Amino acid sequence: MKLLYFAWLREKIGHSEEDVILPANLVSVADLVAWLSGRGPGYREAFAQAKLVRCAIDQDFAQADASIAGAKEIAFFPPVTGG
Repeated sequence: MKLLYFAWLREKIGHSEEDVILPANLVSVADLVAWLSGRGPGYREAFAQAKLVRCAIDQDFAQADASIAGAKEIAFFPPVTGG
């Protein structure tokens, strides 16, 4: 699965994208975020305030309880503000 990181998430994690093989027990966005948070200090810092992080599964916005089954791409980004 391809994971994409934008803005300050990318800066904290240290890269904009990666291809990963997820453990079979991950079923939701929340599960994925918890798993990512355990991958190292950059990930832990990026997802420390998980409620601020937005997600898209295959380019459709998704909530934390959304299923990741069959997804090809998951993107994480901070909330967008207008001006």
